[in-house]
Amino acid sequence: MKRRFPTVALMAALGVAATAALGVLIFQAHGQANQTTEDTSGGRTSRSGEVHYSTDFPLAAQTGQDSNAINQAPSGAVNQGPLNPADWKFGDAFNPPPDAKIWNPVMIKMMKGEKVTGGTVFWSDSPQTYCAMANAGYDFIWTEMQHSPRGWEDVGHMWAACPHAKAVPGVRIPLAEEHAIQQAVDLGALVVVVPTVRSVQQAVFARNMAFFPPLGDRSLGGGQAFSSAFWGKVPGGYRDTINQNLVMIDMIETLPALMEAKQIAAVPGVTAIFAASGDLGNRSGYMRGSPDYERLINVVHDAALAEHKRLCGPIAWLNRPDFTCFQAGSEESAIMRGVADELGPLKDTQPVPEVGPYAKKSEPAEHGN
Repeated sequence: MKRRFPTVALMAALGVAATAALGVLIFQAHGQANQTTEDTSGGRTSRSGEVHYSTDFPLAAQTGQDSNAINQAPSGAVNQGPLNPADWKFGDAFNPPPDAKIWNPVMIKMMKGEKVTGGTVFWSDSPQTYCAMANAGYDFIWTEMQHSPRGWEDVGHMWAACPHAKAVPGVRIPLAEEHAIQQAVDLGALVVVVPTVRSVQQAVFARNMAFFPPLGDRSLGGGQAFSSAFWGKVPGGYRDTINQNLVMIDMIETLPALMEAKQIAAVPGVTAIFAASGDLGNRSGYMRGSPDYERLINVVHDAALAEHKRLCGPIAWLNRPDFTCFQAGSEESAIMRGVADELGPLKDTQPVPEVGPYAKKSEPAEHGN
């Protein structure tokens, strides 16, 4: 298949150059619009800036009186008796509609068992470059945050420039901690890759931070993901349907993690596990193709199959049995491959001047002892 990445990149870059600035405005304006959070739900602000507060609180504690709510529920409450989080019966206020359909294309492909590709945006913080990659043919964009120096604000600007590009926004977070995961999902990630998952406990924690209750414990903090420019208008609403649409990929990269690979894959909410080709070699001391190395990869393979989860790896394993999810190359490698395809025999045919900085460098003379 012929690749025309430079042409695609150039056309896409020209197409999004004007919208990149608009994307920044979307990121700034829509990121704070149409949100209901724990900090603002007590009042509503009109277009004129006037704040309107509710005055009707029929079940509120009486002024200056202990309501004993920790031990006694109001009449009609589902959860009666002393407050006990372990036995709490979750309400149906945020249930997805019974006929809700999946709207994340990556989740649809994974549910069908089809092959999914993620193009890596590693170095760039340019909205134009991101949008060129996102419209080049991948299923999602693997926005690299574990090994990249860019910040979350840069990610928000890139995603906002083309929120509904062909490839959905995805990210490999720096580590499995609440702030990183919350930033990713609030900015609009539909694919979250969790690196170096070392235990079931860590997998559960990452899941809890990414998914809303009752599956997880994600905070309702708002962000551009809730805006109409992103997922605010999806059928059923973003809050009520994102748990069914968010793809979470846990990376197995260490020898201890291999011992719990099956349990990690079994965590509800984990869509796929990734056999980390580089770090399993790095941490085991064996090269790809050696029996010891291949054994480790097969452990991840067996865990995914046992728990009926998708199995991910590098794009070089496109034809490896049972692998259906792949990390493709970076923006740098994509441009290099595309230029080679476009130029063909004209690639690297520059003349070599006799003088100047482009002249052939003479070899240093060898000196005898």
